[in-house]
Order: sequence, then C-alpha cells, then structure tokens
Amino acid sequence: MTDHQQSEDPAVPAGGPDPRGAGRRGRRRRPLFRPLRDRNPVVVGAVGLLLLAVAGTAAYNADALPVIGGGTAYAADFSEAAGLRSGNEVRVAGVKVGKVTGVALDGDRVKVTFTVRDTWIGDASTAAIGIKTLLGEKYLAVDPLGGAEQDPDARIPLSRTTSPYDVTKALDGLGQTFGALDTEKLSESFRTIADTFRNTPDSVRGAVDGLSALSRTVADRDAQLARLLAGSRQLTTTLADQNGRFESLLADGNLLLGELRRRRDAIHALLTGTRDLGVQLTGLVQDNERQLAPTLDALDRVTTVLRANQASLDQALALAGPYYRLVGNTVGSGRWFDSYLCGLVPRTYLPAGTPPETGCLPPQPQGGH
Repeated sequence: MTDHQQSEDPAVPAGGPDPRGAGRRGRRRRPLFRPLRDRNPVVVGAVGLLLLAVAGTAAYNADALPVIGGGTAYAADFSEAAGLRSGNEVRVAGVKVGKVTGVALDGDRVKVTFTVRDTWIGDASTAAIGIKTLLGEKYLAVDPLGGAEQDPDARIPLSRTTSPYDVTKALDGLGQTFGALDTEKLSESFRTIADTFRNTPDSVRGAVDGLSALSRTVADRDAQLARLLAGSRQLTTTLADQNGRFESLLADGNLLLGELRRRRDAIHALLTGTRDLGVQLTGLVQDNERQLAPTLDALDRVTTVLRANQASLDQALALAGPYYRLVGNTVGSGRWFDSYLCGLVPRTYLPAGTPPETGCLPPQPQGGH
C-alpha cells in the first residue's frame, strides 16, 4: 500500500495514527461488578448464609407479615380453655375466617389470641368455644356485633365470652373422684349415722337407712364402677386419637353420597330420554300409519301363504339338497360336465361282448385311482 493510499484512508489520519488514541485503546475499562470467583469466598459464604437465615425467618413468620400474613390479630379472655388449642379454626356464622394463634394462662383467666382475615369484628362481638366434632375437636365461634370496629389492642372481656361444658373432662374428674374415695370408710360412716338415728322418727330413720343401703351398694360395686370409668376414659382417649380417621371416613362418605347423587341424576336423565324416545316413536308410527298399514297387511298375507305351503316347502328343500350336490359334482371338474349313458348301444356291439355286471349303473371309482 502506498503513502497516497494511506492518506486517503478515512480510518487513518493523514499524519499517521494518533498516539493518544493508541494510549486510550491500551487501557481497559474496569467492570462495574466483579464476578464471584474473583471475590473473597469467606465473605461470599457469610453473605449467603445471612440471606438464607433472613429468608427462612421470613418464611417461618409469613403469617405475621403485613402483606401476606394471616390478617388482623385479636385477643379474648375466657374462664377456661375447654380444650381449645393453637391452630383451631375461627368461624363467623359457620364459615372459617381465621385460626387460633395462642392459648395461654393469664392470671385467673385464659388469654386466647386469634387472627381473622377479611372479616369485620365489632366492639360488641362475642366469642365462644364450640365443639366441632363428636370426638371433642374445638373451634372459636365469633359473632361480629357492635357499631364500631374492635380495637386489636383491647381484649374481648369475660362478659362477652363463653366456654363449653366438657363431658370428657367431667367423666375423667368423676373417675378420679371415685378413685380417691375410701368406700369402706364411707360405708362405715353411713352405718354409724344409721345407728345414731335408729331411735329417731320413722321418716328420718328411713332416710338414713336408705343412705346406708346406698353406701353398701357403692362399696359392693366399687370395682365395677372403677372398671367402667377406666373403660370410659380409654374409649374417649381412643376416639380422640382416631379423630383424623373419623374425619376421613366422614369425608369419604360425603364423596360416596355425591357420586350416588350424580348416578341418580344420570339414571333420571336416561329414563327421561327413553320416555321422550317412546313419544317420538309413537308420533312416527302415527304419522306413517297409512303407509305402514298396507305393507303390514301384504306381509301378513305372504306369511299366511308360506304357512299354508309349509309341508311342500319342507319337501322341496329336502330334495334340493341331493340335486344341487349332483349338479355340483357334474360341473365341478372344469369347463365341461361329466355324463354316463347306458343301454344306448346293443350288447352285441360291445368290444368284449359282455355287459357290465351292475347293469346300467355307472361303475364305482376305485380308491387311489
């Protein structure tokens, strides 16, 4: 390349390459972000662990977050917990709107905290512990009353809360009470009272005798009552342990009933369709009665003639079988048919001079020939 051509090149100035441009091209620009492989692995590991810890904490306390959390938190005072536990449902008018988040003892009362979502709770609302299932599962029922919204920082007082009567706990307490009684001493005390009031009027003495008889009955049945109460306690414990299975059984029964209802609807639709088909067929027959009547009459006459000539038809079919068999044998050898003539030529003209032994019957074919 000549100097003249170099001067005309637009990429290269006339006076030669710019040394300042070469210097700028020699310096590389620093990237905005350094790759992780160029950073300190200890710092990268510490930051990663910190981010994982923050993410785990946020996921564990997701219900408490303001945007995706479980809603507004409220608290109520109850005289007793009555078997209510954290995680039980909160219902308004029978619809689940939240869950119980805590049950704790606060002095002489029980503090129950719960959260509800998209539900209005008034300043006169009442709360009650209800029984969800026959096995003792509980839930918190809230009746949203009042003209203003309930302050989340103020508890619902005892005057607006209700605790249920727990039959299981009552039976358990009865069993413990009977177990703690000394029936022998109780019977002896009743006998002493009866002896003391022996000389009293008949009404008092009859009452004391009744108490004595009651004490003897209790003493005689002590072991049986203890076994009965122990069995009742075991039964309630077993039912409580099988609560989930009973719920699954009831849910499966609900599915079965739903399926039966759908099958019933399908059968009803089938019967309705069959009835409609019968109506359409009836209308079709009525519309084509004039065309069908002559056809049916002719068919009836044909069947009458066939029935009258049934014997002749049977005989014809019996004779047609051998006839068609012989015809098939005659024309079944190819594009010709076999025939046999006997008696056409006099006996004296035969080459051997002797007629066949079988007369005019055709000779029988020999096997293998």
